[in-house]
Parts: sequence; structure tokens; C-alpha cells
Amino acid sequence: MMTLLATDLIVKFYAFLWPLTRIAALMMTAPVFSVEAANARVRLMLALTLTAMVYPMFDWPAIDPFSAAGLMALLTEIGIGVVMGMVLQIITAALVVAGQSISASMGLSMANLIDPTLGNVPILAQFLTVMGTLIFFALGGHLVVISALVETFRALPVGQPVKAAEAISKLLTWSSMMFLGGLLVALPVMAILLLINIGLGVITRAAPSLNIFSVGVPAAVAAGFVILIIAMPGMGNRVHWLWLQGFEQIRNIFGVP
Repeated sequence: MMTLLATDLIVKFYAFLWPLTRIAALMMTAPVFSVEAANARVRLMLALTLTAMVYPMFDWPAIDPFSAAGLMALLTEIGIGVVMGMVLQIITAALVVAGQSISASMGLSMANLIDPTLGNVPILAQFLTVMGTLIFFALGGHLVVISALVETFRALPVGQPVKAAEAISKLLTWSSMMFLGGLLVALPVMAILLLINIGLGVITRAAPSLNIFSVGVPAAVAAGFVILIIAMPGMGNRVHWLWLQGFEQIRNIFGVP
């Protein structure tokens, strides 16, 4: 009786391992879920909770994880979760690129902040990241991501072959959004600051005795903040669009309806 019970527990554990692996991989890589404020213990508990909710919804294959097929299935589950997280990480990287571009235009490139998640980034990049996170939650993005994750178990069942080359190709194509999205977010502020810098260059040319550093840098910083405040609604709309494109890209990569 004890042997039978132990065998049943092992089979249940192996079945529980497959959704846990995919969900945990997403929790460790997605930008909102993987922040340092939520340490590994919190993420693991969240992954276990989500797995306990997803587990009764599907039939899980009986695959020995220590076999060659089990190892391949395990790597596939990790890859699916990581790719989903990387799709969203590209949007966060776009916000960092936008913040770096605006900071360089305003003359605030040296005003950096050490972020445990993103590294050494300009303060404006950190500000845009926080704004993007708030927009993500306002959209219900956490619910959309979890819903898409659950749907992947239906579109890509555990143990079934996955078109890895096609998924990686789509991810690499999507990675261009890191620069395009950053440009779209930062373009209004950068364009106006470019005109201001051109005007300061003309003034310096007309009056060579004028110290451009004592006048131009404070003017660029002050004008940059004013333009940033004015352009904030449009920048928020672009960040909103980026998140929607990210959710759509997740569904496109994994064939989720």
C-alpha cells in the first residue's frame, strides 16, 4: 500500500513539474514579475500558486524527466517561458533606450541611477520604466500575460514538438522594437530639443563671446523638462501601444488565439 502511494505521488509530482517549469520560467524573466522587489521566494510561491490553479485544467503526460524525452520536454518548457518573458523585456528595453536618448539630448546623461534589475540607467529611463509598469498594470497586463500563458498549454501541449527555429526567428524580428519603440517614445522630446540646440548654435555663432556651456546646458535642461511634461500624454499612449503589441506578439509566436 505504501509502495503504491509513493508511486502515485511520484507520478503526480512529475505531472505537476511540467506546468511549474513553464510558469516559473516566465516568472523569472518577465519584466514586471522578475523585479528585485519580488525575490526568488516570492516568485516561486507565485509560480506554485498559478501551477496549482492550472494543474486541474489539463491532462498532463506521464514523461520521465530523467529520460532523453523528458529532458527535451523540460528544456522546451523552459524555452517557452523564457521567450514569453523576453518578448516583454524588449518593451522594457525600449523604455530604457528612450530614457537614454532623452537624457543625452537634455544633457542629463551623467544623472544615472543603479537599478538592480536594469543596471546603471539614467534617471529618466527609470522614470519611463516606472511609468510603463503602471500602464502595464492599468491595462491588466498581468492578467493578459497569465491568460496567454494558460492558453499556451492548449496551443502547445507538454511533450509535443515545438517549432523552435520559427519562434526564435519571430523573437529576433520583434527585438527591433527595442529601438523603434524607444524612438517612438522619445521622438517628440528629442525633435524639439534638437531645434533648441540648433537655435543655441546659431546664437553662439552670432555672439562668439557668449559662453554656450553656461547658457545652453541650463536652457536645454529646463526646456527638456517642460517639453517632457507637455509630451507626457502622447508618450503614455505610445507606451500603451507598445504593451498591446507585446501581448499580440506573444500570441503570434505561440499560435495562441
